[in-house]
Amino acid sequence: MLDFSLSPEQRELQSMVRKFSKNEIIPYIQEWDEQHHLEMSVIHKLADLGLMGVCIPEEYGGAGMDYNALAIVCSELEYGDTAYRTAVSVHTGLNSMTLLQWGTEAQKQRYLVPQAQGKELGAFALTEADAGSDAGSIRTKAVRDGDSYVLNGSKLWISMANYADNILVFATVNPEAKHKGITAFIVERKWPGVTTRSMKGKLGIHGGDTGEVILENVRVPVENRVGEEGEGFKIAMSALDNGRFTVAAGAVGLTRSCLDASTKYAHERKTFGVEIGKHQLVQQMIAKMEQGLQTSELLVYRAGWLKNQGVRNTRETSLAKWTACDVAWESASDAVQIHGAYGYSNEYPVERFLRNSKALVIYEGTREIHTIMQAEYVLGYREDKTLNKMLPGWTPEG
Repeated sequence: MLDFSLSPEQRELQSMVRKFSKNEIIPYIQEWDEQHHLEMSVIHKLADLGLMGVCIPEEYGGAGMDYNALAIVCSELEYGDTAYRTAVSVHTGLNSMTLLQWGTEAQKQRYLVPQAQGKELGAFALTEADAGSDAGSIRTKAVRDGDSYVLNGSKLWISMANYADNILVFATVNPEAKHKGITAFIVERKWPGVTTRSMKGKLGIHGGDTGEVILENVRVPVENRVGEEGEGFKIAMSALDNGRFTVAAGAVGLTRSCLDASTKYAHERKTFGVEIGKHQLVQQMIAKMEQGLQTSELLVYRAGWLKNQGVRNTRETSLAKWTACDVAWESASDAVQIHGAYGYSNEYPVERFLRNSKALVIYEGTREIHTIMQAEYVLGYREDKTLNKMLPGWTPEG
């Protein structure tokens, strides 16, 4: 039996985060965006509400809710602004959930517990100048030296780089082995040799932090290695399954903000003596937003349901991310069109929506990467393990 309704606990969470965005983000985000300012008091308030570890088990300091609760948090935060959903995505989706799955008990106690409680912040450092979609080309090196590794290299486009306490860094112990040499490490930003700096000139998400992480002879204890040597690529891909899920959920919130802004303006603005909402071409754009919103939300909750069952969901999460982010980008473009010349001005929020939405179709796997993934699943070039896990013994004939 399929049940698409939210539980009372989830509805309460949705109401709380929606109210939070309305009161703590939306009234101030235009100014913060113009100033390229990340308001850390917002992050601290999210931590006080238990939202920085919403789906982390209570035994590790989290709220103990499910994956669709995480989706709700991300959606409602991005309704306010992409920057604050991004903070939750990297801290919870990419870092903390990875430690929950792959970390040792000692690592969970030292790093996961304070992160789930919001006392410390986590980031995720995979991307480099020549290693984005091609993660196997990572050049950051890790050399074993006794009871530690020495890391050298740099990472780009790292969200929360300048605020994170702990960074999950991916480096290679064997460049010749490509992706089989990649290994994961927990690096504390305060350690000697770790430098971070902001990246300037971004198109959007001006209210968020994006930076470079530079590692110069950084000594990392062996006990801070996550998994075994050579398991880093597998760990990174599992982390991206969670990160992509949060981005997809955030995109749903951004689409809803585009729809709400467009609907409001369509009632307010009049041409030829009637509200522009009466014009069929405007109705067409608004209808497309509604269609995309409903479709995206269903795909996100489906991926979340699979996660809750402990089922492999790479294919479903990829489809949700690809679809929801494309919908958000197209909805933002249409929202600007509906607003006309005003949409090209920051007098209305839709120009910020458009700038922010472009990032969604690039990071956590570009639109093109997800297109290839989906085609390979359909063509049988990539194994889909979902059915095998859900239905043991399943065959095409029976």
